[in-house]
Amino acid sequence: MIEVKIVNTGSQPLPAYATPQSAGLDLRANIDSPIVLHPMERRLVPTGLRIALPAGYEAQIRPRSGLALKHGITVLNTPGTVDADYRGEVMVLLINFSTEDFIINDGERIAQMVIARHEQVSFAQVEELDVTERGEGGYGHTGVK
Repeated sequence: MIEVKIVNTGSQPLPAYATPQSAGLDLRANIDSPIVLHPMERRLVPTGLRIALPAGYEAQIRPRSGLALKHGITVLNTPGTVDADYRGEVMVLLINFSTEDFIINDGERIAQMVIARHEQVSFAQVEELDVTERGEGGYGHTGVK
């Protein structure tokens, strides 16, 4: 387990894993008054959290499946990325894909955050790539099974 420093400027509890095998930590809205998210409207929702990730890690901000299924609410830039050198407030970009208004209340679980290791790469420019069985096939080239 890695240690992540966190500053909570809001009134909500710190994110926590719901079960011992959970990958994501629920993020909660930290707002003064309810937000009405109209159909097809997007809004940045504050969490009141600032984090300091170790080098080589990122925080991925992902939708909550229940909000997506029941209400059509999702994270627009899925997954959103919080880089290790970012020190601002973690914000969640929500969009309402339903046909009805959705009310976001203070403390509501609005997204989940997954902390993941990542690598940086260096590119080696070449004239051609090695040949594979798949080749250039993409976007559904294998058909429906």
